[in-house]
Parts: sequence; C-alpha cells; structure tokens
Amino acid sequence: MAAARKGKDLHDRAATGELAAHVRRRRKHLGLRQGELADLAGCSERFIHMLEAGKPTVRLDKVLDVLRVLGLHLEVQRGVAEGITVDEA
Repeated sequence: MAAARKGKDLHDRAATGELAAHVRRRRKHLGLRQGELADLAGCSERFIHMLEAGKPTVRLDKVLDVLRVLGLHLEVQRGVAEGITVDEA
C-alpha cells in the first residue's frame, strides 16, 4: 500500500508543479509581481507564493480566480480511474 501511495504523491506533486510553473511563467510574461496578481485576483500574496511553489493543498476557488486574471483556464480530461473497474457493456 505504501508503494501505491508513494506513486500517487509523486503524481500529485508533478501535477501541482506543472500548474505552479504555468502560473509563474504567465505572471512573469504579463509583467506582474506576486502582490499585483494577488490584488487583481482578490487573494493574498502568500497564496500566490504557495501556488507558485506547488503547494498541493490550495483552495480551488482561489486558484480559479488567479487563472482567470492570468487568462488561463483549468481543463478536466478523462483518464484512468485508479482502483475502479467500469463495465462498458
């Protein structure tokens, strides 16, 4: 079980790291400081720092506010459901 959990942790960190990199890159491209982005998104500068650092537990509503300001959006795609088997019949 520990191996399965470790794999999930690595996946979660990779996903949050990728999101963090996109946010940081876009903010810098737009010439915004973290405090300026925070003001525009209605959140704290600390939240922007945590988001760009890849913290895996951030509030989704705030993330969506930041993405909106940056002209980005979050997309959900169907993947493999871990531990769930679906009969397609």
